[in-house]
Parts: sequence; structure tokens; C-alpha cells
Amino acid sequence: MKKINIKYLSLLVFLLILAGCEREGIDPITAVDPGQDEGAPEVTINYPREGTVINEASELSDIEIDFRVEDDIEIEEIEVQVNGQNVATYTEFPDYRIALQKVTFEDLPLGQHTVTVTATDTDGKVTTKTVNFTKEPPYSPRFANEIFYMPFDGSFMELVELQNPTQVGNPGFSDDAYAGSGAYQGASDSYLTIPMADLGNEFTVAFWYKLDPNQERAGIITATDDDDRNQGFRLFREQTDLIKLNVGTGASDVWNDGGNIGTEAEWTHITFTVSPSGTAIYFDGNLVRETDLVNVPIDWTNVEELVIGSGLNFSGWGHNSDTSLIDDLRIFNAALTAEDINMMVNPPSEDLSLYLPFDGDYTEQVSGRNIEVVGSPGFAGESVAGSDAYAGAEGAYLTFPSDGLLGEEFSTTFWYKVNSTPDRAGIITVSAVNEENPDANNLNYGFHLFREGSADSQRIKASVGTGSANSWNDGGLIDVTAGEWVHVAFTISGSESKIYLNGELVNKAAVSGGVDWTGADIVSVMSGAPRFTAWNHLSDRSFIDELRFYRIALTQEEIVDEMNN
Repeated sequence: MKKINIKYLSLLVFLLILAGCEREGIDPITAVDPGQDEGAPEVTINYPREGTVINEASELSDIEIDFRVEDDIEIEEIEVQVNGQNVATYTEFPDYRIALQKVTFEDLPLGQHTVTVTATDTDGKVTTKTVNFTKEPPYSPRFANEIFYMPFDGSFMELVELQNPTQVGNPGFSDDAYAGSGAYQGASDSYLTIPMADLGNEFTVAFWYKLDPNQERAGIITATDDDDRNQGFRLFREQTDLIKLNVGTGASDVWNDGGNIGTEAEWTHITFTVSPSGTAIYFDGNLVRETDLVNVPIDWTNVEELVIGSGLNFSGWGHNSDTSLIDDLRIFNAALTAEDINMMVNPPSEDLSLYLPFDGDYTEQVSGRNIEVVGSPGFAGESVAGSDAYAGAEGAYLTFPSDGLLGEEFSTTFWYKVNSTPDRAGIITVSAVNEENPDANNLNYGFHLFREGSADSQRIKASVGTGSANSWNDGGLIDVTAGEWVHVAFTISGSESKIYLNGELVNKAAVSGGVDWTGADIVSVMSGAPRFTAWNHLSDRSFIDELRFYRIALTQEEIVDEMNN
């Protein structure tokens, strides 16, 4: 009892002393003059970033807008808008100088959008920051056999299967992107993992890479089951810039000692391919090193995850997290050819709408569009570029829809080795049906590039439809007896058409108002059929190589440059 009373008495005395001290020895809290308001608020929009692309399977998406506002004196109001419509207003802040806010916007539709954050301080100074971003339909692979794509544009989502990887540590994004609005930014003890796709016995991994020269070694892209090297693969670097590959084959492993990309910290495209016949590593589309195997497939036993930005299970030699940048990571379920890789690394101009190299097949290289083969055309066994060229045959030609290929201006270029039998033929036509007489030509729409002549010379000519009429271009002559390849270019602008042979302008003709594409929905290659046949401009038995379409009227300089390169 005495102990309890003493405790209560001690507490009472302490409270009396505290109440009677009248703050002696304690500095009172007093207002401090914040000083003069020197500047307007600073606004940072963390998400969405400028250029962010949102790819989701759903038509409508919810996004979380993340931003920061800071002022040197005091924030009075913050307003958030999406596409010009107010979605949130803030007037009360726990910290009156710094505001960290997130607001959810629901049901964002497909299309282009803006987020605007406007901040006002107590002195009336205003700062407005706007970012533009896009919600697009689910990603459609750009390349044949592409099964995996990570653009890292403010999101780690893989866009083919719409998967989100697991983030370990603190991987981030860099504005220093090769393409798009962002790139993967590596960090110490940080990486991504994602379920491994079923790749089979051959595959390709391709990405843009900007190394951190301050790091001597790291894992870059790996897929392995444990710390031995008998399963999966490991792409890594040593000696700062030496890129190497190791592939498990079950009982053993295979090495590809790759090469050096340089320590200048510039973007380099890295591709490696794996198949039972060997491995290959490419830098910027150029083969660096390859290894030959004899039917030795990769072993995927118990390999379940792809690791991005670290060696993870391959860390015994210090191949840990990579602090470098990675952008546009793609995986293919085929071992790409050198030509495939070069097309990916050095994509054609956006003005280029069609490219048919005719290297043993009819694969269209720009968009992968389907080409319908009519009859039995063949291959020439010779070419100007690549491994082969198209060889015409009686009753044979290629045809496909014209959608996506045409513009207000147009050009086509190709190499051509003429066969004067028959004495006339269609070469390239983009035609419309003659509604009044389906068996007659309709010259008022689209264009018709064709040849006519004799066994000694053939004239390349064209008709361009302007809607109510057509314009003739009588082109120029090719010497049949020379038996040589000739570069042909045909352009249409808003005022005229031009025909070039071997880079030289041979004729031009006025095209009043430009070409009219109404109803011209079919392209035919190496024949006038099925819509330009009334004057017997049927299948061409000549050779054609390196066929291209452009949505612009090329200049003579551009034509000569293409011809020479």
C-alpha cells in the first residue's frame, strides 16, 4: 500500500511542477516570416508521362494520375484535368509547401488524351503542366514470329500476352529512351521476372541496350533453373562491354564469346539467336560471332521464368543486377535470319508502305500483308539484291488489297529485266472496276503502269486516273537486246506524274488535281489482270526485284540514292 501511495504522490508532484513552470526554459512556438514569394509553383507529373502508351485488352481503362507540386511559400489550390475536364481540386494540404497527390480517373477510352495539373500559390502565381498520352488497342506484333514485347514506356507490361512482371528491388524508367517515352533503368539488387514463354528448340531475343560503363559485369537477360549452366540461357557482360552468351544443352553447355560493344554509353541493338544448329550474336544488325552445333537443342527443364536486368541464378561470378538501360525488348519463337534482324534494326521509312524483295518467297516486309499468288510464277535464279527475284509466267501474277498503301502522293520503284514476249503486259496496276462494263478498263481511278513495244525495245508507260478523266505518261524505252536490269521509278504528285529509268527522268505529264483512288482497292503485280485487260495487258514474263511502294512522290535524288544503295 505504501509503495502505491508513493507512486501516486510522485505523479501528483510532477504534474504540479509542470503546470507551474509557466514554460520556463522552453522556447515558445512563434510565427516565422516566410519571406518574399520568389517563384511560381513547380509541377511534376509522374504518371502518365509525356508519350505514355496504355495497351490493355479492355476498351475502357482506369488510370492513377500521380503528381507532385512544390512552392517556396504556400500552395493555395491544385486543379487536375483530363482532356480539359476537371477531375479533382485540392485546397487543403498537410504540408502547405509540398503536395504529393494521386487521383484515379475511370473509364478512359481509346484515343489520344491529356492530363493537366494547374497549381496556384497564395501570391496568385500559377503553373500549368500538361502531358500527352495515348490509350491504344492491345499491341499487334510487328514482326513474324514475335511473341513477346516490352517497350518500357512508363510501364513494365509485356504487351503480346498482357502480362505484368514481378518487380524485385527498385527497377525504374529512364527518359533516355531509344524509342517511345521510356526505357528500363536498372538498379542495384533490382530486376524483373516474368513467366517464361514456350520457345521450343529455336528462338531469338532482341533489344536496345545502353550500358553503364561504371559496372564491370552483370547479367542482362537470363532464363535458368538453378546455379549450374545446363539448362536455359544466360546473356551477360564482362570487362564492362564484352557481351557473351551461355546456353544449356542438358548434360553440358555451349558458349558464344560474343564481342565488345564499346564503353561510350551509346545505344546498341543486341540480338542473339539459338537453334539446334548453333547460336549467333549480332550488334546493330551485324553478325559478331556464331557457334556451330550439330542438332544440339537447348534444354528447358525446370526453366520457368525470364529474368530481365540480372543474372539471378547466374550470379556466382558476380553477374548480378545490371544498372544499364534496356529498351524495346522482343522475343521470337524462331531463329531470325540476318536479313530479318537487319530489317528490325534498320526499319524502312514510315513513308515506305510495301516492300517485296522476292528472296525465294513472296513475303511482304513492311507490314506482313498477305499476298495472293495467282497461277504459277517462279523465281529468276538471279537478282540485283538479295538471293533471288520474281520470274513472271503466263497467267501468273500477285495481287493484294491496296488499303494502307496509298496516299495523296505515291511512288513505286523496282528493278526490272524485260522479256519482250508477249509484246505488251501489265507491270503494276492499282485498279477500280468499270461499273458500266466490267470487261472494260476503268482509267479514271488509280493508275496503270505497263509496257508495249517490239522484240528490240519496250516502252514503259502509265495512265493516272483523276476522277473524271485520266492522264497519259508515255515514259521511255528499254533496250530489250541489252538483256540488262533497269531501275524503274514511277511517281505521282498533286500536279504531275514522272517516270525514271536508271535514275534519269524520261518523261513527265500533268495530273490535274492529283490521283483519284476511288474504288481502286486491288493491286496487281506483273499483270493488268483482273481489271486492266481490255487491251491485252496481261501477265508479264519479265523479272522484277526489290519492289517498293511509298506514300510520297520521291525526288530524283531519293530515287538515285535508293538505286545506288
